[in-house]
Amino acid sequence: MLILRENITFLLNLVRLCCQARFFSVILYKMYKSYMAAERILIVDDEETLCEVLKLNLENEGYDVDIAFSAEQALTLDLKKYSLILLDIMMGEISGVKMAKMLKADVTTAEIPIIFCTARDTEDDMVMGLNIGADDYIMKPYTVRNVIARVKSVLRRTSGPKNNPPVKKSNILKVDGLQLDLEFKRCTIDGVEVNLTRKEFELLVYLISHRGKICSREQILSRVWSDEVVVLDRTIDVNITRVRSKIGPYGSYIVTRSGFGYGFRD
Repeated sequence: MLILRENITFLLNLVRLCCQARFFSVILYKMYKSYMAAERILIVDDEETLCEVLKLNLENEGYDVDIAFSAEQALTLDLKKYSLILLDIMMGEISGVKMAKMLKADVTTAEIPIIFCTARDTEDDMVMGLNIGADDYIMKPYTVRNVIARVKSVLRRTSGPKNNPPVKKSNILKVDGLQLDLEFKRCTIDGVEVNLTRKEFELLVYLISHRGKICSREQILSRVWSDEVVVLDRTIDVNITRVRSKIGPYGSYIVTRSGFGYGFRD
């Protein structure tokens, strides 16, 4: 009987120690997570399903993600804690543009990187967004893979020492040595200007802006040749061929998917 009592006491003590060990392991894990705090991202968009998909995929990449379904809701949060904001433009009474201007006017939030994610996909819209101070501009519909790549790129650019003087943002689309200046309508490769016609420039801007996805002929015609009364299908093919030829080594970045359209690969 004495041996049985001692065995029971031993087992109870063992269970107690295991419970304590589990408790402390949870505490230590939470402390570790707090110490190794991930960069926090805020998604501001009124499309709930889209927000949830982005949140899930960004969290899988190791980011902490919050969602606000309107600018009004977002402005009630402590925005200073965010490393980056993904911001839609067309929302409620306070648009994404107005919210971005408010953030840039406040010294406590002015340095938070902003990526516009919006269905407004004209060149003028992009220039406007970049002029406000956005760090990038992604046009809907987009792929999650593209958004994650842009997020990582912006965070790499903006996560340096905070005491550096701010660098004035330029309205530039860049793919390695290929640069498109949206303000001055100039294309350069490694600093050497490439002579593009207006439509060739707009076509290249559109393809790079939708980098990583295939754009149909109808989409390209409606965006690049929207001011034309009659445009032949062959017009796109001719301009694609010319652009490929003019941008040299970057011509191979323009891909053709027979029956679907054209794209600019990642």
